[in-house]
Amino acid sequence: MKIFTDYDGRTVRLTPEREAHILDHPEMPGLLDRVGEAVSKPECAVLSASDPTVELLYNFERGTKVGDKWLCVVVKYSVDDAFVVTAYLTDKVKKGEHLWPKK
Repeated sequence: MKIFTDYDGRTVRLTPEREAHILDHPEMPGLLDRVGEAVSKPECAVLSASDPTVELLYNFERGTKVGDKWLCVVVKYSVDDAFVVTAYLTDKVKKGEHLWPKK
């Protein structure tokens, strides 16, 4: 299991099962090391519109297998735990409350 410290100093887990899930996305092999970077130093963090315990952490990645895209790492937080749910590439940052950087 991999452990990261997020942009707000919280501990976030990446389990082997979630890592395997992420690698099932055909564009993600070769980007797994970037997941930890997006957790610890995201360019932006957005609160999920559908689940207030989930944050979407984004970093822009250039030259991926599918071109220049945003890497989105989905993290679920609870009072005493946090873990990566999934990670994927996307064309844009979702709308919602920006948590980081503060506006």
